[in-house]
Amino acid sequence: MRLADSHCHLNYKGLAEDQDAVLARARESGVVAMLNHPHIDTAKLLARAAHPRVVGIGETGLDYYYDHSDRAQQQKSFRSHIAASRETGLPLIVHTRDAEEDTANILAEEMGKGAYPGVIHCFTASGEFADKALDLGFYISISGIVTFKNARDLQETAARLPLDRLLIETDAPFLAPVPHRGKTGEPAFVADTCRFLAHLRGMDAEELAEATRENFHRLFAKTLTTP
Repeated sequence: MRLADSHCHLNYKGLAEDQDAVLARARESGVVAMLNHPHIDTAKLLARAAHPRVVGIGETGLDYYYDHSDRAQQQKSFRSHIAASRETGLPLIVHTRDAEEDTANILAEEMGKGAYPGVIHCFTASGEFADKALDLGFYISISGIVTFKNARDLQETAARLPLDRLLIETDAPFLAPVPHRGKTGEPAFVADTCRFLAHLRGMDAEELAEATRENFHRLFAKTLTTP
């Protein structure tokens, strides 16, 4: 299979120390994304977005689970990153946790100001939120969490997502899928998520790998011209 891992963190501890070997095992992760701090200055964000190897804006969004940042400030930063996505045309990579209502409202409000592309990364939200995101034109990226036996609601949603809007990811070094749970996640494990998700959807894993890879390059179109 030729796979695209739509989201990983190769600079994080556990992967950075052995990056060459990690990439060799992955063979084709297909991931080039800009990861920025929630409080980064918007002017700097736009300047970095012009780099030829930067293909997306994020991850960004709202996290009310940890609540490390003031919610109003999170929302303000989120909106500024959406504006950067709109201005640059680069896809927005959205993180949301325990913040479905506010995330959905902000995405919709900002879409009303002008269209922008995007993906809900490491999707764990409700089916209702998935439908709202799809209605806005977003892609949905499924991580190894879908392989966990207690992820019934996520499995139900993942099974019905439209194929042309589906991505898969590892979010490495986190969330290693079954049968690697407890290990440091890495892009190579996206194959396990692909096989599980294909079985869940009643389709061939090769077909799912090809579809999600094509979706990845359609959304992150800059990857097709990145040197």
